[in-house]
Amino acid sequence: MSPDFAKQLKAAAGAQNVSEQEPMRLHTTFRIGGPADYFVSVTDAGLLRDTVRLCREEGVPFAVIGNGSNLLVGDKGYRGVILQIFRGMNRISIDDVRLTAQAGALMSAVSREAQRNGLGGLAFASGIPGTLGGGLVMNAGAYDGELKDCTESVTVLTPEDEIRTYTCEEMAFGYRTSLIQKAGGIILEAVLRLQREDPEKILARMEELREKRTAKQPLELPSAGSTFKRPEGNFAGKLIMEAGLRGFRVGDAQVSEKHCGFVVNRGSATAAQVRELMEKVQEEVLRHSGVRLEPEVRFLGEF
Repeated sequence: MSPDFAKQLKAAAGAQNVSEQEPMRLHTTFRIGGPADYFVSVTDAGLLRDTVRLCREEGVPFAVIGNGSNLLVGDKGYRGVILQIFRGMNRISIDDVRLTAQAGALMSAVSREAQRNGLGGLAFASGIPGTLGGGLVMNAGAYDGELKDCTESVTVLTPEDEIRTYTCEEMAFGYRTSLIQKAGGIILEAVLRLQREDPEKILARMEELREKRTAKQPLELPSAGSTFKRPEGNFAGKLIMEAGLRGFRVGDAQVSEKHCGFVVNRGSATAAQVRELMEKVQEEVLRHSGVRLEPEVRFLGEF
């Protein structure tokens, strides 16, 4: 990293978009995480491209986040540049049954916009707290719906510094995975193909799912959503409960008493405590049921 890297970064990303030693607890739904050396609020695909080029030329590590809803950042923070694609790139437009949204648009906002325009197919996403870009990376889903079901195309900044549009098939969506997880790249926007439906019926479905979430999930406490991926033929929360781990704690990190598939922050949990808790849950579930749980939460930074 050159001595004037900070100056170069501000020139590439826009000085107003760059902060130094930014506490990552302010940018994750876990409300956990130490400082990032540099934090960039991305506002434009061109500026993003310039910033990524600079990081690569200077050998500076970088990571892309959205709303931080599926993320655990280490207590020591992140040595490098965090690129947040969120409020600065969240435009949504509709043309007939096609909805185009930038990667920083919240899935809840995309779902609401579709509903207002009488477009069905996204009600399942109305309660998912992440951004569309993050959701596409992991093929987010809930209540028998997944983003792959309605994605027509995805525009990506590739690791080769090209802007390319992939079809749904080329995105190679699977359970909580996609081409981006395997090959890299940064999602810029996507086109979703939906279908005409009565707005009131869509709204009713969204309300039904909201009530289910409120009743079953610990929405009142900070978390990263579902902590572990669903094992084939089973449910992580069920296996954790059967292993006797409901309410199990390491410091202020706790297996939710309301839904064992969630690890929650009771107030002052550290990333180290969350990770220790997750490891102990994995060990105990494996001992009890023979199933090895795989984290759905993404780990980032120094622990």
